[in-house]
Amino acid sequence: MGILLSFSRIVDRVSHAVGVLSEYLIMLCCLISAGNAIIRYTFNYSSNGWLEIQWYLFAFVVILGASHTLRTNEHVRVDLIYGWVSDRTRIWIDIFGLIFLLLPACAYLAWLCWPYFVLSYNQHEISSNAGGLLRWPVKLIMFAGFALLCLQGLSELIKRISALTGQIHIDTTYEKPLQ
Repeated sequence: MGILLSFSRIVDRVSHAVGVLSEYLIMLCCLISAGNAIIRYTFNYSSNGWLEIQWYLFAFVVILGASHTLRTNEHVRVDLIYGWVSDRTRIWIDIFGLIFLLLPACAYLAWLCWPYFVLSYNQHEISSNAGGLLRWPVKLIMFAGFALLCLQGLSELIKRISALTGQIHIDTTYEKPLQ
């Protein structure tokens, strides 16, 4: 289990680094958006490329930030019973969800995204908008995001199994959103 926990720590570090990158991409997206608005209203000039880069950056943040969100246990849950059960039961719920829902879905979506990216890259696909950008980078990020989320899911599964065997302690508390 020591090797698997080492693998888990590596995946956690990668997810953390990607999460930090996503935070900076949010700032960059805001700066580009503000700059684009200022230029459009001040000089009456606009570019589809600037609009598309905002969309791409937002896509990067959402899809790449998912693994970081899973790592920090901040993802959205359907909390019908999770808040009312013991820590051990929460771990079993997490294991079930990881094995039967998250991992198969992410592996399948990554598998679907790869040929979509390869075709776009080989065809040098460009947006149909005037001044549009290459499309393959956002398609590559779709694949990378699902692959990284799958790896983070494996990391979480390793940690949950290790917690069940008493090798590590994980915090299973989940703060319900106020509604």
